[in-house]
Parts: sequence; C-alpha cells; structure tokens
Amino acid sequence: MAKFETVDDYLATLPDDQRAVVEEIRRRVLAVAPAATEVIRYDMPTWQVDGASLVHAAAWKQHVSLYPVPPAGDAELDRDLAPYAGAKGTLKIPYGEVDYDLIERAVRRLAAGGS
Repeated sequence: MAKFETVDDYLATLPDDQRAVVEEIRRRVLAVAPAATEVIRYDMPTWQVDGASLVHAAAWKQHVSLYPVPPAGDAELDRDLAPYAGAKGTLKIPYGEVDYDLIERAVRRLAAGGS
C-alpha cells in the first residue's frame, strides 16, 4: 500500500523549508505542463502527461531530487545540470543551491521529449 495518496499528503509530512521547495517545483512543473496530472509514484510526487510520467520529485534531508535527468543534447542545459547529476538518472540539488529556473529548463526539456 502506498505511503501517500496525494501530493498534498506528501507535502504535509515535510518540514516547512522542504515543503516550500517542493511546492515551488510543483508550480514550475505545472507552468511548463499545465495539463499534467499529479499522482504519487514510488512514494513521491509525480507529474504525468497523457498517463506517462514526466518528472518525479522527492525531498531528502540535505537535497531535493528530480527524476529523470533530461536526455543529453542541449549543451548549455547539460553543462548546468552536470554538477547535480547522480546515479540512476537522478538530479540531486542541495537545498541551498536550488535554482528553480534550472529546474524549469530541465522540465521543459523532458516535456519536449529531449528534442
């Protein structure tokens, strides 16, 4: 059974500072993909377009993670994301370094299907 039923349930469990970060990520994802639906997948907020997962976000103690890393091909975006790229297609962004414009650029690339 899932730990959370809704994104709001997930957010309600977070400390204020982490919740604010995930809420802003939520706002940015929905700005890029206003038709996205919110679901919980793998016990984390997930935004789907036409039933396919676009991006997942998870709050951790020291960082926020986004999954997946957008496909390579935009040299500037690839360079800007490189310091945050972790294992298994994960972006790990320390709370003190969260750049919402960069996150929005990454989500735009994901929404474009890497093109």
